[in-house]
Amino acid sequence: MFTTATLPAEAASVAAVPAQPAGAPAPAPASASASASASVPAPAPARVRSFAHWAVEPTAVAVPLVRARVRAVLEGWRIAAEAVDVLLLAVSELAANVVRHAAAATGRMRVAVAFGGGWLRLEVADQGARLPRLPHPAAEIAPDAESGRGLLIVQLLATEAGGELSVVADEFGTSVRVFLPVAPAA
Repeated sequence: MFTTATLPAEAASVAAVPAQPAGAPAPAPASASASASASVPAPAPARVRSFAHWAVEPTAVAVPLVRARVRAVLEGWRIAAEAVDVLLLAVSELAANVVRHAAAATGRMRVAVAFGGGWLRLEVADQGARLPRLPHPAAEIAPDAESGRGLLIVQLLATEAGGELSVVADEFGTSVRVFLPVAPAA
């Protein structure tokens, strides 16, 4: 089952808004006007917050379908091509990891993408209890290894783009989140 939701700022729940990663600059305060109208506050500009999510069976067939859905949403939000490329690679790697490592233990794979406040958040989650190991960027991987690079690649790309990758495990399962600072494409 695929479901998509795009919410205006007034209707967006706190859970649908991407959290600002640690170390991210705080939004600049609005400057006060020196004119006579300064006593009447101007309405705050509308901030667009969008959220899309899907829940699918964790099968190999689902990976390109989820990637296509994420691509369509990001294009609809007019996200810059560089950020789109990073998130598409990330969703492919993270969804493939769920299929490979958690499919037997989980009933659904959940994928969500959110945009708001200048940040994109991609989250790929499953109901498995196994916590993925984030590789150290300086770790050496055997040149003939056939796997083990996906999280490292996603982590390095997110860091290079000014974002971060995090892993959250709780009683509901495991979520891998990618945060990227972005501006809409011109």
